[in-house]
Amino acid sequence: MIFLLKGLVYFNTIILRLGRQLAWISIGLMVIIILIQVFFRYGLNSALPWPDEAARFLMLWMTGFIAPSAYRWGGFVSIEIIFRLLPSTIIKLLTLFLLILSLIVLIVGLHFGLKHVDSGWLFYSSSMKWPLNLIGMESIKVKLAWMYMSLPVGLGLMTLVNIELIIKNFLLLLNPKLELPVDPDQPKTEK
Repeated sequence: MIFLLKGLVYFNTIILRLGRQLAWISIGLMVIIILIQVFFRYGLNSALPWPDEAARFLMLWMTGFIAPSAYRWGGFVSIEIIFRLLPSTIIKLLTLFLLILSLIVLIVGLHFGLKHVDSGWLFYSSSMKWPLNLIGMESIKVKLAWMYMSLPVGLGLMTLVNIELIIKNFLLLLNPKLELPVDPDQPKTEK
């Protein structure tokens, strides 16, 4: 099982590193697009039709790319006061139970996210178009499925992280002194 865990940690490290880079690009583009809209709306008094939807599109993708890293690093909001009152073994069992419960929620969410993407192929963006006119073709509206895909991508990556955390917690329950592979990208925190 430790071999499987090492492979999963390595895969998650690489794919989440890529996701974080794409998240930075997404947020950078979102800021640029919003500034363009501010200039056109207030500087030229002629708002563009597409920046609001494009910024929303990028915000959803940024969230889908960065949330799995935040989950892996323990960056989500949690209430930990109860853990200070319980014995170590109970804490490990409770953590394992909560991770398994989270896995169930993630799998259900992934299922619904994929169904949502399927319905997104039926609908077009109200304002965003692929700029095919730049190469001599007619511009076509963007399908909303491209925006909706951020949900299953984020949930799928979070599911992989969740499985990694379940395996780590299970192995630590069996052998608390076991040295487990770690994420080399995880920010160091001072205690």
